[in-house]
Amino acid sequence: MLDAATYTPRLKAAYAETIRAAMKEEFGYKNDMMIPRLDKIVLNIGAGAEAVKDSKKAKSAQDDLSAIAGQRAVITKAKKSIAGFRVREDMPLGAKVTLRGDRMYEFLDRLITIAMPRIRDFRGVKGSAFDGRGNYALGLKEHIVFPEINFDKVDEVWGMDIIICTTAASDAEAKALLKHFNMPFNS
Repeated sequence: MLDAATYTPRLKAAYAETIRAAMKEEFGYKNDMMIPRLDKIVLNIGAGAEAVKDSKKAKSAQDDLSAIAGQRAVITKAKKSIAGFRVREDMPLGAKVTLRGDRMYEFLDRLITIAMPRIRDFRGVKGSAFDGRGNYALGLKEHIVFPEINFDKVDEVWGMDIIICTTAASDAEAKALLKHFNMPFNS
């Protein structure tokens, strides 16, 4: 049994022991506070048209996302009504969760080592999906690649967005940081 007081996530320990030193040497940082680190990971499931027809779909998306993240997800609601899409203000449309600290490192570890290899025809993630400020976004077509989701009990297969926010000043620094975490870039 793991002791919660002394447990440190694997990637967090790797960052402290090896990645920080490698980044400092690679980019020549003069101050340890300049070294990029992970800030947060935001997960989002948009239930879309299914949620418009049946409001229970957003609750289902919330439950699935909570299981994946390890903490309770928040239901996202429409900001304004759009008649063409049959969306009303405050109608539940999906779910989101923000991970920080140990849960963030645990999720990233599960994403890279367990979930991504389970994706069909996986050849790596795009290396160009940075936003110019050191944040990386990727999308999954199926949320069932995570082991926390029991495929037999899933009523709907959702796509999901994963945004990895870093303190890096540039995309090159953020990409190097994620490469040190063994993110499988294809370019």
